[in-house]
Amino acid sequence: MARTTLVDSSCLFFFFLLFADLASCKEILVGGKPSAWKIPSSPSDSLNKWAESLRFHVGDSLVWKYDGEKDSVLQVTKEAYINCNTTNPAANYSNGDTKVKLDRSGPFFFISGTKSNCVEGEKLHIVVMSSRGGHTGGFFTGSAPSPAPSHALLGAPAVPPATGSASPLTRRFGVLGFAGLAIVVLSFY
Repeated sequence: MARTTLVDSSCLFFFFLLFADLASCKEILVGGKPSAWKIPSSPSDSLNKWAESLRFHVGDSLVWKYDGEKDSVLQVTKEAYINCNTTNPAANYSNGDTKVKLDRSGPFFFISGTKSNCVEGEKLHIVVMSSRGGHTGGFFTGSAPSPAPSHALLGAPAVPPATGSASPLTRRFGVLGFAGLAIVVLSFY
């Protein structure tokens, strides 16, 4: 009977770790408030200043709230971001309630679909943390924070994910996930 309880407890612990891993991805409201996607009142009010205080992880989602009849969000290249080029974006969102999943590490560039708004500063540059050091979410990671986005970073290459440092399973489940799995397996012996 005690053996069954140990197995049940070990399984619950393992699945808790696994679900905590999946729950570490979060939705982030751009600018921290629904009215943030607009021309900033000053350089210190820019969305890039806001983004400098946050750390973005693979799997997180950015959420914009705005009037879809007056504005839009374009995901663009670095060059289009610098020049406020609204033609040929990688993605165009105009529904007023935009959600973009951050599916890779490295830089992401967003501008207003209204060129004059972009020229006046309605744009956002973020850097998503590299998966270096293991898990990309917040629960298992011991990774250092990603660099804060800045104009100096615009010319710098993105930090690629580490290669050869961990197996794909270790990067996905982390060391604690494998420890939980070991407990479950060993409890059967």
